[in-house]
Amino acid sequence: MPTSTAGLRPYRTAVFDNARWARFEPRPGDIFVCTPPKCGTTWTQAIVHSLLWPDGDGPLPVMTVSPWLEAEFHPLEEMMARLAAQTHRRAIKSHTPADGIPFRDDAKYIFVGRDGRDAFMSMCNHRQVMKAEMVGALNERAVADGVPPMPPWDGDVNAFFAHWIADGSVLAHVTTFWERRRQSNLLLVHYNDLKTDLAGEMRRIARFLGIAVPDAKWPAVVERCTFEAMRARGEEIGNFALFEGGAKSFLFKGTNGRWRDVLSSDELETYAKRASELMPADAAAWLESGRRGAEPGLG
Repeated sequence: MPTSTAGLRPYRTAVFDNARWARFEPRPGDIFVCTPPKCGTTWTQAIVHSLLWPDGDGPLPVMTVSPWLEAEFHPLEEMMARLAAQTHRRAIKSHTPADGIPFRDDAKYIFVGRDGRDAFMSMCNHRQVMKAEMVGALNERAVADGVPPMPPWDGDVNAFFAHWIADGSVLAHVTTFWERRRQSNLLLVHYNDLKTDLAGEMRRIARFLGIAVPDAKWPAVVERCTFEAMRARGEEIGNFALFEGGAKSFLFKGTNGRWRDVLSSDELETYAKRASELMPADAAAWLESGRRGAEPGLG
């Protein structure tokens, strides 16, 4: 039976539309990887895939097996058919805030956060390598449907920041999941923590999902999800034909802190002001620092 979207807040951009959830037919045990853009989505999809198939013999590529249902550039009928044909436990990607996706008691939700300034720098690279024909086609359809087009990208990081921070959607997105953080079927994961202790965070995710991985298989399960390993097996992760340079440009650096050499003190003050407007203080502390900045007992 298709998902009821009654009561969901509508979210639509030039790239995605959460109205597509109306066609989704849920199953008990479904896993949802939920993130704002450029906050570790593909990484977390690869982690879930590696946990579900600890022998490394799962269907590939990861991003096809774990589709982005909301994406306007993927034919919906094809995606629905692919999900319906899956007989294994399913994982679905979402870039929609929590009030715009269906929450079910029999599903698991992993929300991944990342310092907004790092997400911004990663988005700059993302826009740099997006093929012009894809951007043009998405913007043309958006304008025809009365949806704002993607802001222009001409390599001017500071001009792009002005658009990004005024929009503030990444920060507001975090708040919608933070408000649900006590739900037993929602796990908050932070990009910093994945970088600091990948094995530990993967064990935490496995416990949350109820997946038991034999100890002897853990080293390989984790190794498949290192940034270096993912870049080296790009064809197993996804089809990156819409990006100049393919997987190695999409999976660019995975580093944090690049904004320190790019954003001015005024821009950083603007970021802090917008963060305080759009997020509670405890959510902002978590987003900046990960579990070290979280309230006691969270995770």
